[in-house]
Amino acid sequence: MPAAREWADVARMKPETTRDPSERRRRWAAVLAAMTAMVSGPAGAGPATVQAYMAQAQAPPDARIPYGAAQAQVVELFRPKGQGPFPVVVLIHGGCFLAEYEGLKQTSGLAADLAARGYAVWNVEYRRLGEAGAGYPGTFEDVATAVDRIRTEAATYGLDPSRVVAVGHSAGGHLALWAASRAKLPRTSPLWRADPLPIEGVVSLGGIGDLYTHAGVFSGACGPTLVRVAPPRTYGETSPAALLPTGVPVTMIHGEFDHVMPPDTGRAYAAQVRAAGDRAEAIEIEGAGHFDPVMPTSEAWKTVVVPAIVRAFGAR
Repeated sequence: MPAAREWADVARMKPETTRDPSERRRRWAAVLAAMTAMVSGPAGAGPATVQAYMAQAQAPPDARIPYGAAQAQVVELFRPKGQGPFPVVVLIHGGCFLAEYEGLKQTSGLAADLAARGYAVWNVEYRRLGEAGAGYPGTFEDVATAVDRIRTEAATYGLDPSRVVAVGHSAGGHLALWAASRAKLPRTSPLWRADPLPIEGVVSLGGIGDLYTHAGVFSGACGPTLVRVAPPRTYGETSPAALLPTGVPVTMIHGEFDHVMPPDTGRAYAAQVRAAGDRAEAIEIEGAGHFDPVMPTSEAWKTVVVPAIVRAFGAR
């Protein structure tokens, strides 16, 4: 359709270089408004906007668990009713790797929804650009430490560390894919850890798996943040594509009008995963944008994302 072709051009625009947060938000909001106007029908329906995403209702966690000394080194735990042990969803928020966005608050609704469905949710915060220690290797070390902490807290909170699926949105989609791939890191890498917690499946929502090929696409919406978190010299350690095969099944989910990571990027990465010998699928959600899959009130979440998470458990 013409709107999709126009939006593909927008999604591949030149990287934003401004470092002023208010200006970057203004430009992003303007692009999203243009996208919504392109795809809205007579009734005004269209992909969810960043404003709708940011205005979502928030939910309080059952526990906050620090895994380091920095303020951002914390996990919020959402538990189902009962004793467990519960399967665990590691939930990693997006936000262009920038500290100026709200992080855990925007994924708390998803976490509460999944907890109501019987999953313990390990909602991970991590150091982002604008905070001391963010970038390489700090951001990746945070994710690794947070995931491995599940073993330590399993008995206290009724978690099953043998049943863990990672779900990430946007920048968090990249980190979720990386978390499931890090067992393949060479011992020479600063990111290497002995015996990382196994992850049995990944559901990436508008995320990036191949930094070599798609870093420029991500930068079209987020600016040079990815390069600052994962410089090209580190791609052998930070790009999930470089660590294939992992033995971990992957589901790449993108809205039809995803302005950050269009559906063709998810299809391309899923093909790479399959070519390496692992299982992967790519799903395009008709009429959805970058934010619909991470809004628990949306049909995209209810009818596509949740079933994908259910499938991811036991997918091996």
